[in-house]
Formats: sequence, C-alpha cells, structure tokens
Amino acid sequence: MFWRAILSLGDAAYSDIALADDGAIIPGMEKDVPRATHDLGGVSKFMCEPVDTEPHAFTDFDREVDAIRQLLGMKKIMSVDELRRGVESIPEADYHRLTYYQRWIRSITDTLLRKGVITEAELRAALEAG
Repeated sequence: MFWRAILSLGDAAYSDIALADDGAIIPGMEKDVPRATHDLGGVSKFMCEPVDTEPHAFTDFDREVDAIRQLLGMKKIMSVDELRRGVESIPEADYHRLTYYQRWIRSITDTLLRKGVITEAELRAALEAG
C-alpha cells in the first residue's frame, strides 16, 4: 500500500498528518483538510447507505444531457475537465438534492454562462418558454 494508514500508528501518534510508506510526512495531507462537496469517501453519514450497483435504464433526460455534453466536447466548447470542475463546485445543498445528470446539466449551464456562449437573458427566456 502506498500510504500507511494513520490509524496503524495509534490515535495519539501523528493524528494530524499522513505518512508515506517510508515514514516521510506527506505535505498537505493534514487529517482535517476540508472536503469538497463531492468527496464522500469515509464520511460516516454516507457509509450506511447501500450503493445500487445494478444496471438501470437511462431516462430521455439522461440521454439528452449526455448528448449535449458530447456535442459541446466535439465542438471544443466544453471539456470533460470543465464538466467535472463544474460538478465539483456545485454548492453542497444543491449537490445532494440533484441527480447525476442534473449535476451535469447544472455544470454545463454554469460553464456556458461563464464563457458567454449563452446569456442569463437567453437562459431565462428558454426556461420561461418551457
């Protein structure tokens, strides 16, 4: 294992730092570093929720959002990295109430607004038109 578990050293020893296998301190790996909204690994309130690993049918919405993302990528308007960064920057309250593809469309919309591809007025008009 590349990283030695802090817990193997005991609670009192090195409780606020991480160590590499050779015992060297890993810079920036403090135990209490704030997590990003999407970083749920090891968070106890999420550990008891089973993960559905069964295949599921995609909705029309899911397919449309994926198609939009692919088209934006093919046209070099938005990269997968920008999509990921946008999803990771969604505020926590919104992140947890949105579905996977709703997070994608939120990220896509925010990116297109930020880049000036669409304006807030255009978005508002499209939403009002239904």
